[in-house]
Amino acid sequence: MRTSPKAISATSAALSAVLLVLLAVLVPLSALSAWVDLEINDTDRYVAAVSPLASDPAVQTTVADLVTEEAMRQIDLGPLQDTVREFLHETVRSFTTTEAFRNAWDTANRAAHKAVAAALDGDSGEAVTIDLAPVIDQVKQDLVRDGVPFADQIPVERTEITVLGPGQADDLRNSFRLLRYGSIWPAVATLVLLVLVVGIATVRRGMRAGLWATATVGAGFVLGAIVLRVLVAAGRSRVLDEVPDSDRDAAAAVVDALTSSLRTTVWVVLAVGAALLVGAVLARVLLRSRRPTADVR
Repeated sequence: MRTSPKAISATSAALSAVLLVLLAVLVPLSALSAWVDLEINDTDRYVAAVSPLASDPAVQTTVADLVTEEAMRQIDLGPLQDTVREFLHETVRSFTTTEAFRNAWDTANRAAHKAVAAALDGDSGEAVTIDLAPVIDQVKQDLVRDGVPFADQIPVERTEITVLGPGQADDLRNSFRLLRYGSIWPAVATLVLLVLVVGIATVRRGMRAGLWATATVGAGFVLGAIVLRVLVAAGRSRVLDEVPDSDRDAAAAVVDALTSSLRTTVWVVLAVGAALLVGAVLARVLLRSRRPTADVR
């Protein structure tokens, strides 16, 4: 008993819908799992991602504000307090443009990565922070060496920029654990699935079916890229919700730096998906236009 064309068409539509849903889930899952494994878990890649932030104005201003406030708590100059505060702030702000500051920033973030990893592995609702003590220590040494007044009174103690509030850390902890365990295997599974789908469709039902499957894969990639972009934007908003206003600009810069590779992935997957979709549709149109000519012959 032969299957009717309508039944075949309905089956193809159902399988296409299932494939689209699978890709809408697998594409962002694969990207996020690989991101956690290759960037968040790796100290060198983590530091490389946030290292350029030493030149970010928001980070420089936040560091200058924190160092100045800590120093002025140790200094009481009466009517000259505001003048000294402004002078010290400008001096520290100027220091944040130097190579010494960039080195200190990398040192602070190398230590911060250990704290991030520990916070994501832990059970308590502690905030994820960057301790600026190494940066402050370097600032103090350079200012004292340059003879800046009162620089020797700058306290070198734990001073933090909050990048993930305690509540959000708890909410995201389980998700990070699952993504860490997934590693790159969701991406491998996705590629194997796509090869099987397109290959089986081509072998069993011919080139046109293979092209239809390829077009569906392309559409799934586009949909998955859109879902991933929405997840990145929503995650950014949630992370910054609990960050104190004084740290928000710096925290936003850190989050954006760490998720830069994810945003790049969105555009790559979107481009690949669009190319597959458009290419497969055009190939089907060309095959269809050549059929009458082949029949005449």
